[in-house]
Amino acid sequence: MGNINQTYLISVLNNKCPRCRQGSIYSSKNAYKYGETVKMNPHCPVCNQPTQLEVGFYYGTGYVSYALSVAFSVATFVAWWVIIGMSLDDNRFFWWMGTNAVLLILMQPLFMRLSRTLWLSWFVPYEKDWKTKGIVETERMIPGQENNW
Repeated sequence: MGNINQTYLISVLNNKCPRCRQGSIYSSKNAYKYGETVKMNPHCPVCNQPTQLEVGFYYGTGYVSYALSVAFSVATFVAWWVIIGMSLDDNRFFWWMGTNAVLLILMQPLFMRLSRTLWLSWFVPYEKDWKTKGIVETERMIPGQENNW
């Protein structure tokens, strides 16, 4: 069971398809390539799993991205407190706030991708025998309504 979870974690961090855990779900590997940060392949290049499950499917990733940002901020706060220390007397707290803000801005493309990958992985289960089992098409996807919002 531990190996499956480790594979899940590695596949999510590498932005791989949740169904086969092999194909890349983004068209570009570079999260910082302008205009292609969240540009996804319409289907997994390995198992053909659709990445767009329904219209507006990825709206919920805002909550995931927020949670990642809060967790990152807490982690940097704890690290700053342990390594440098916190004090309002010499503005160390404000230095942490500024450093954290810059880091959050720089990490935002990675958080956006990670939140989309996590969100998709929660709705598309891993299929051990994906080569022999067919894809379950989504019921609420209307091809004529794609990108119509």
